[in-house]
Amino acid sequence: MEQNVTTRRNLLKASAILAAGFSIAPNLSTLLKGNNLTDAGFAKTFGKKNPVGSGPKIKAKLNSNENPFGPSKKVKQAIIEAIDDSYLYPRDANKTFIKMIADYEKVSEDSILLGAGSSELLMATALVYGQKGGTVLSGEITYMSLIRNALSFGGEWEKAPMLKDYQYDFGAIKSQISDKTTLVYITNPNNPTGMLADTGALKSFCEEVSKTKPVFVDEAYIDYAPNPKTLSMIDCVRKGQNVIVARTFSKVQAFAGLRIGYLIALPETIKTISKYTTVGGTISATSIFGAIAAYNDEVFYNFSVSKNNESKAYLCKALSDMKYDFLPSATNFVIFPIKINGKKLVEMMMEKGVAVRNFEFDGKQWCRVSIGTMESMKLFVETLKSIPGTI
Repeated sequence: MEQNVTTRRNLLKASAILAAGFSIAPNLSTLLKGNNLTDAGFAKTFGKKNPVGSGPKIKAKLNSNENPFGPSKKVKQAIIEAIDDSYLYPRDANKTFIKMIADYEKVSEDSILLGAGSSELLMATALVYGQKGGTVLSGEITYMSLIRNALSFGGEWEKAPMLKDYQYDFGAIKSQISDKTTLVYITNPNNPTGMLADTGALKSFCEEVSKTKPVFVDEAYIDYAPNPKTLSMIDCVRKGQNVIVARTFSKVQAFAGLRIGYLIALPETIKTISKYTTVGGTISATSIFGAIAAYNDEVFYNFSVSKNNESKAYLCKALSDMKYDFLPSATNFVIFPIKINGKKLVEMMMEKGVAVRNFEFDGKQWCRVSIGTMESMKLFVETLKSIPGTI
């Protein structure tokens, strides 16, 4: 009997991961590589060989900015307890979670829109403001998800130059606002640079620009910055400004595979964007109960940020020792310019079991490495040193 229960739990667990993964992964190969459903783990769960058995084994997955230190024990327990009632739609749990956010952020409940991760909310926003030729204005170096979606919906993208230190040039962005502009998009901290904008400058920018155009501020990584509550643009929403703030549990709370995100904006803005969403209906019962358990878990939150900072400090010192000029990061990743082709570096690192990302901007090749466990960071540094042309 116990064996059957265990098997059912394994299948439920695997099915939940698969269901969450298919919403963001382009294929089964992308979904299963680098997680626990490979090789022996897959065979034990499903009773057959993993169909994605080819390719190098990933020893350090440092290409997607995931949090390797969670989810917390409280979250895991909440998920387990939620399984028995998961035949029910979790509408009451969604309302509970919304109330928790509203109480903490001191906004009204109708100022909050839930999503299965922030990705679907970025897509819905892109549909609202990008359709029928709407123009999204942003810095030229930014996170591209919302912009790609806007383009696919018939919108346009106008990019403003960055400052020499890769910070936002708010003056340049303001100067490019026109009648065609339907949305101004800012990522803070920025991705892929990892840099945090000056809070005062960003608040002044939001206050001025939001009088004529909506400003979307993507704060996916803000929990890694010092004193995030004082840095957030949610205060602009409290003041009645037309600002949309996106938050996600995929980073500090380690919900990348569990999929929890939300928007905070003026009620009328939320009402408009919600027409293009399921209003939280895509969130599983297990995920929402996990989110409720995670929301006020300050112990794990502080642990997660602290472990990230420890690993990041090690990485930054190692890069400095190797004479790399990395950009200052307020996130769980670090980006630095490299001397060899970025795609080639990614391929050579992957051959050795280390997954990283490459970017190209400002006429330079860049490597972006996610912050992992200390063991993963040491492996990354070792592997980087072994690649010809990197030191």
